[in-house]
Amino acid sequence: MNDKNSKIHESTLYEIWKRQSYKHPLKTNSGEEITILDVGVHNQETGGPDFKNARIRIGNFTYIGDIEIDSNYSDWKTHGHNIDSKYTKVILHASLFNTSNYSYVYTREGRKVPSICLSDFVENENLEKIKKEVDENDEYSDSSIKCAANVAQVSPDIIEKYLQQLGAVRFEKKCKKVFNRLKELQFIKELKINEPVISYDLTAQFHERNFNHSDFSSKEIWQQLFYELIFEALGYSKNKSQMVNLAQAANINFLSKIETDGVLVEKYEAAFLFICGLAHDTNSVTEEVSKKYLERISYHWNSIRPFYDGKYFDETQWHFFRMRPQNFPTVRIAGGARLVKELLHKNMISIIAKKINEIYNLPVLINSLRSFFVVKSDGFWKNHYVLDQKSNGEIKYFIGVARADEIVVNVVLPFFSVYFDIFGNQALSKKIIKLYSIYEQRSENQIITDMAQSLNMNDHIQKTIYAQGMIELFRNNCSRNRCLECEIGKVIFN
Repeated sequence: MNDKNSKIHESTLYEIWKRQSYKHPLKTNSGEEITILDVGVHNQETGGPDFKNARIRIGNFTYIGDIEIDSNYSDWKTHGHNIDSKYTKVILHASLFNTSNYSYVYTREGRKVPSICLSDFVENENLEKIKKEVDENDEYSDSSIKCAANVAQVSPDIIEKYLQQLGAVRFEKKCKKVFNRLKELQFIKELKINEPVISYDLTAQFHERNFNHSDFSSKEIWQQLFYELIFEALGYSKNKSQMVNLAQAANINFLSKIETDGVLVEKYEAAFLFICGLAHDTNSVTEEVSKKYLERISYHWNSIRPFYDGKYFDETQWHFFRMRPQNFPTVRIAGGARLVKELLHKNMISIIAKKINEIYNLPVLINSLRSFFVVKSDGFWKNHYVLDQKSNGEIKYFIGVARADEIVVNVVLPFFSVYFDIFGNQALSKKIIKLYSIYEQRSENQIITDMAQSLNMNDHIQKTIYAQGMIELFRNNCSRNRCLECEIGKVIFN
């Protein structure tokens, strides 16, 4: 297979997997034949394996689980799948290239997963043909959806109402995710387990456990939950799982042991950067400001390291490539360190709950919530995106208004909806729903932009409930060709 194929996008590899068109039967490196009984369901959500609930036979054994497909064998580790609990059900890893001819990848529990090299089984001509088809489809789908040319047939009222419904559905999904993680954290606390992730041997016990509101009285589990959700939101699209893993490793229990003083934020930075693998040895840097900063955080880390007994991560697990410097994990970690200080030492959760309760003017409340998460820059990272290289200009904000909006929409509102529900404050739960329904955010993504254009809904692009409805519609229907399950599609295609 020639070098130009190294630029093949993973969407082409997904299509190869769906078609299962190979020049000879798949085999493991040890020679066992692989039979694909069911390719699984393509995972359109961000995060997690590429195909869910696949069925394959290797030798005489049949396996049911997930499939992960990467461009290179090394991506398994580079993308952090080896430490991500979402990938513990993977039963086969496929990559286009595997130059070292490795036979396995390993899950976070250390389970060996067979890895196959697709270039050994796919004809060059077939690969190029599929690549061309996918590229053509991607070019179309980037700016339109199947019904775009005929969407004028549908009343704008129908589209608006449907997107509102889907926006509400998406909010409920976020709340369910928050509640499920809350239950996991409480379950872990009850069993006195240091590892902040449910292992599979605990799953049966966990699902049989009945929870009530009195189970969630611990301040620590609410802080840990909020911390994880914020860090996930700070991870942007490419470092979400890594940021969650960092928050679970450097957990609230550990951070609470760090002595409070005038350099507390820098101590948090030290902990995060050394644990996540982004702090270098002082001898490896030449820029004087970076060297002095590294000396300071190394001193801090040596003083707090005895409190830490969790996992460490590798620098290669973090993504910087093709990202705006503002979204680099280093900058987001700097912002996160400052939010953690507010969470642990300024009673952030209680203050936000008080604001929600006391501020009756909803637009004023929205501005107040947003302001909690706009973080101005200071310290070393005000002039650096990475270590050992000063930035061309000053970084004004670690977390700007657009990202603060996303935190409010994706974290704060679902979190406090669950919070008020659990403690029986229905009036404030309804207030959260009302906030969500009128919220206007300044951030948007390509899915929202394309969907708004296709549905003639550009006037609604900044209204959160519609924007979230567009994401839900695209991911659940448009990208899966479920046109006849969509209220818009029913009008057009019937």
